[in-house]
Amino acid sequence: MIHHKHRRRLVAGATCLVMLVALGAGTAQAESRIPATAPAQAVPVPVKAGHVPQLAEAGTVLRPASASGTTAREVCGRGATWLRLRFTELDLRGDDNLTIIGAKGGSFRFAGRQWHGRAFTTRAFPGECVKVKPHFADPASTYAVDGVQTGTQPLESAEVVVAGAGDICGSACAETGKLITAINPAAVFTTGDNAYDSGTLSEYRGAYHRTWGPFFGKTYPTPGNHEYNTSGAAGYFDYFGARAGARGKGYYSWDIGDWHFIALNSNISMSAGSAQEQWLREDLAANTKPCTAAYLHHPLYNVGNHSPSTGTRPLWKALYDHKADLMLAGHDHNYQRWALQDHQGNAKADGIREILVGTGGRSFYGLSSSNPANLQAKNANTHGVLKLTLSATGYKFDFVPIAGRTFTDSGSATCHKAGSTEPGFTMSADPATLTVAPGASGSSRVSVASVNGFSGTTNLTVAAPSGVTASLSPSSVTVANGGTAGAALNISVAQSTPTGTHTLTVTGTSGTITRTTTVRLVIGVPPVFADDFEQDNGWTVNPAGTDTATSGRWERGDPEETAESGIKQLGNAVSGANVLVTGRLAGSGPGAHDVDGGVTSVRSPAIQLPSGASTLKLSYTFAHRDNSSTGDYLRIKVIGSTTVTVLERLGTASTDLDGAWSPITADLSSLAGQSVRILVEAADTGTASLIEAAVDDVSVTSATSGGATFSNDTDVPVADQATVESPIEVTGREGNAPAALRVTARITHPYRGDLAVELVAPDGRVFPLKAARNKEDGADVAIVTTVDASSVMANGTWRLRVKDTLAQDNGVLTAWSLTF
Repeated sequence: MIHHKHRRRLVAGATCLVMLVALGAGTAQAESRIPATAPAQAVPVPVKAGHVPQLAEAGTVLRPASASGTTAREVCGRGATWLRLRFTELDLRGDDNLTIIGAKGGSFRFAGRQWHGRAFTTRAFPGECVKVKPHFADPASTYAVDGVQTGTQPLESAEVVVAGAGDICGSACAETGKLITAINPAAVFTTGDNAYDSGTLSEYRGAYHRTWGPFFGKTYPTPGNHEYNTSGAAGYFDYFGARAGARGKGYYSWDIGDWHFIALNSNISMSAGSAQEQWLREDLAANTKPCTAAYLHHPLYNVGNHSPSTGTRPLWKALYDHKADLMLAGHDHNYQRWALQDHQGNAKADGIREILVGTGGRSFYGLSSSNPANLQAKNANTHGVLKLTLSATGYKFDFVPIAGRTFTDSGSATCHKAGSTEPGFTMSADPATLTVAPGASGSSRVSVASVNGFSGTTNLTVAAPSGVTASLSPSSVTVANGGTAGAALNISVAQSTPTGTHTLTVTGTSGTITRTTTVRLVIGVPPVFADDFEQDNGWTVNPAGTDTATSGRWERGDPEETAESGIKQLGNAVSGANVLVTGRLAGSGPGAHDVDGGVTSVRSPAIQLPSGASTLKLSYTFAHRDNSSTGDYLRIKVIGSTTVTVLERLGTASTDLDGAWSPITADLSSLAGQSVRILVEAADTGTASLIEAAVDDVSVTSATSGGATFSNDTDVPVADQATVESPIEVTGREGNAPAALRVTARITHPYRGDLAVELVAPDGRVFPLKAARNKEDGADVAIVTTVDASSVMANGTWRLRVKDTLAQDNGVLTAWSLTF
């Protein structure tokens, strides 16, 4: 992946004046109207950082206006049923703010650092006038309004059309180009891989220019992986010029009607804290529109030939945090429509709908036979484009097929932030489910996020059932415009409280605004160890260095389904998306990434078993073709002072065994009190066979496990090449810490190999938890482990020390805990 960390620098000055004319500024006395029968005029991409261009609905009138200074002003479009203000400048410093109030309802309050050097057009406000009320104390704060967009039609019927597709110039791009001509949209988007095979300038000037080139003036593109077959996607940036955003970045935003569109680049760094992710969060915070769509090449959710692109998850999270509505993608040459879901794949009423439209003209890719619950429609034999009809409250989507094909898909939805321009806030909890043993404690983090320019203090309260004490620290938080603030929800369960499940409701109140979120509290014994493989928790492949398998080695990831005389590698997980699997890719055929040539092994991190009985639970799948033999196997062992084999499945000759998830339970009482590891082995040791295996949802539980949990959920930035510490004060514990002191930690970081992590006891003793490794690829660190702290007094200040040892990236320690 190519990393780019430079901030956008775009041309200003006279070019900016050209943009204002295109936006409809006209002369000081003139107004212009976009014909009711024509699409809105195309607008250049931003020509200066912080400037977002605006396309308008057909029939919209563009009028000059003038407002600036430090006193309240009224701006009107006489006879209008609604209007939008166009800011050529908004720069707020310190605690200064500016409020817009519509004559017939609706308001928006601007405050915060994201409103530095911004130029944009607001969302629509009902009525023919709005009042602009600046509250400036800093002389550096300023604003300037030079025009209004007005409409006389009802706002809900002021529609505008956008259309596009990805994976375009193959055999059918001329046919999909004809669809764009017939639809005549106001704007055209592309979701990458626009010109094959390498996105060279000559390829762009060839088939792409002949078929989709006529829409150049209203095309807002994104690049795909094929564009990057040419170094730095030079052909792409040369062809589109400023329309592609800043060279080397390729991410930018633009507005149309009451929609905000964001073009993202999934070929460069997207990790939390990357330049692109930080830019996206700032862009979203400075968005007044009620509806938001984003588009890129690589899809997070996919049942096609390619694996889901989990690297896009930080961008998805930013979009979900800001209540975006649509994500458009390509990459797989087919069509897929997904239900509303969050960045973790959970169905959510406030989630984002992904539509994968890789149908622009390239040859088709197949679709998996699996149908995840959130997948609503799919097709892999029809070229076409996606038509979006946008209003101020929602959208209609239509998949339009090329001539001679019959597959279509359509529907509509309401935008999450539609219907209200009033400032407010949302609430959420992480984790949303807590397991706490009787006599123990736990914590969750409650977040309060600004909506529609809200800023202010929110008071927090929580109701808890009998036998449970719950408190919030702090009990009130102050949220900045576009920002988020958090509090720790601390929970203690009395020893006598019976086991069961309860719902804790956290209520936030600010003036007349009230919002809630819930935390599911499970009263019972927390697991000694648990791993659902959604994060890297320290399993080691080939731990003894003796593996002989030439392919199909164990890896953590999202498996692709393979089939030969039945499904052999399952394309799903027991929970979440990831599993431990012997070669997750499907490749060119069912045997392309199966186990071949010998043994492959993977080992868990150390697990400290308590003195009582413990139970191991997990799910597995083992499959093979009828060319198998007893030399093929899947074995799972727990290794301590002795070895307990909890599963052995041998191949059976002349038998075709399909994959299926099966649970197992194993008693680990013989290893009580020991530090153990789980070893998983798969083998193809006889004649070459087709062997597939996977493991998911591993847990170790004990009736005596668990205890008091102490947490620190305060974010601690980890600066480049810096060392930071986060404290936890432990009180009320008698004697020494346990021999199985459980440590958990979450650290976001673009490159996990940078980081070394240590636990520092109150007496200064250091327990290494993770070493820095120069070639350890992957983002973020999730630590779930135990240390023998039985020689250290429990009470006192424990510290988690994080060292960034290599140059380039920053991170954040988001939370950590100790369970005694």
